[in-house]
Amino acid sequence: MNPIDIFQGIFPPMITPLNPDFSLDVAHTEKLIEYLIDGGVHGIFIIGTTGESASISMDVKNDLIRLTCKKVAGRVPVLVGITESSFVQSLDLAAVALESGASALVAATPFYINIDQDEVVNYYQKLADAVKLPLFLYDMPSHTKVKIEIESAVKLSEHPNIIGLKDSTGNKDNFKALCDAFKNQPDFRLFIGPEEILAESLEMGGHGGVCGGGNLFPKLYVSLFEAFQKQEDEKVQNLQETILFLSENIYQNGTYKSSYLKGLKASLSFEDLCDGTLALPLYSYSEEEQYALRDRFSAVKDRVEQALLAAI
Repeated sequence: MNPIDIFQGIFPPMITPLNPDFSLDVAHTEKLIEYLIDGGVHGIFIIGTTGESASISMDVKNDLIRLTCKKVAGRVPVLVGITESSFVQSLDLAAVALESGASALVAATPFYINIDQDEVVNYYQKLADAVKLPLFLYDMPSHTKVKIEIESAVKLSEHPNIIGLKDSTGNKDNFKALCDAFKNQPDFRLFIGPEEILAESLEMGGHGGVCGGGNLFPKLYVSLFEAFQKQEDEKVQNLQETILFLSENIYQNGTYKSSYLKGLKASLSFEDLCDGTLALPLYSYSEEEQYALRDRFSAVKDRVEQALLAAI
């Protein structure tokens, strides 16, 4: 087997279960990891956007890396986010990931500082030179305010330690352009972030999804990936429509810009997979908002169960 083949399929961007004092909630973290692996996920990605990477402390990040790698114990690949504004802090996280037994690293562009594409390329080249684990690029311009242009990604793919890219632009045309650019480089892995276009991204030539809803219903996303591999188009369509139903009902409540994370963590708390705490500056839904969400969550859960039964 080609070593790169472990990097395909569904890699949920795991939430970071937190205690009310913003320390790592160890018990729920361990429970969530087992739930994801039991759900058939092909890997786990920690310390990404869904993991509140910009808001949790370095201590929590280090604790999470060590705990996740120990609990997973090699059963699936563990990808570790090392996105920081500070290059040195990214290297510090990469070192903990290496010593803990992680499989690869993921880094979005440094945020806050305005940089151009020459600096983006130089940054990633220096980062890939300095770390020992394989590195995925992470294109998240809505949050970092810096885009990884297609030409930059192609240039960076020449580095032997840069093995793929996670596209969270939400732009189907961008992902199609990536697939076209790398069609002759099948070992360069392309993952989609927004689950609303998971099926389309696979049809374009993508290798998998880093889908937040995989925290809640991992089997739903794994089933879609498996159905796609078997060319069961009707099943893929039904499962994708179920994912869209989840997105509409869990991620889009109220007028909060943070409704995705609020809805996801609240829903996970309903299943006792976390206690719902969000790292500041975010805060959890009020009791009234959670009460309203419960009905939506129940409808989503029923829909998911029906879709999975139909996919058997």
